[in-house]
Amino acid sequence: VQLQASGGGLVQAGGSLRISCAASGRTFSSYVMGWFRQAPGKEREFVAAISWSGGSTYYADSVKGRFTISRDNAKKMVFLQMNSLKPEDTAVYYCAAADTIGAIASSRVRDWGQGTLVTVSS
Repeated sequence: VQLQASGGGLVQAGGSLRISCAASGRTFSSYVMGWFRQAPGKEREFVAAISWSGGSTYYADSVKGRFTISRDNAKKMVFLQMNSLKPEDTAVYYCAAADTIGAIASSRVRDWGQGTLVTVSS
């Protein structure tokens, strides 16, 4: 599946932003989808994942309670709603597709999208 993320930008601390990922391919609904991020000088890290049906979601502890992942299989879209943003959330955010939740949580990703930059100012 081909993935393209969008919606990044500059936001003040405490603000909100929603980023999106558009997918192409007929098997989108069969994949677990997720978001990762990479801050300057740091390794890429897992942020959130959602099951193929959307019925199960998983979050890194650092974003739990602030970020919400969702998907629209009919539109082949994945979203990440980010609230109460902090300067440490500044990173390039990548969407990803994987076969299972376990795979995406351990970064065994099938397909990566290009990133979208989110900058949170203090």
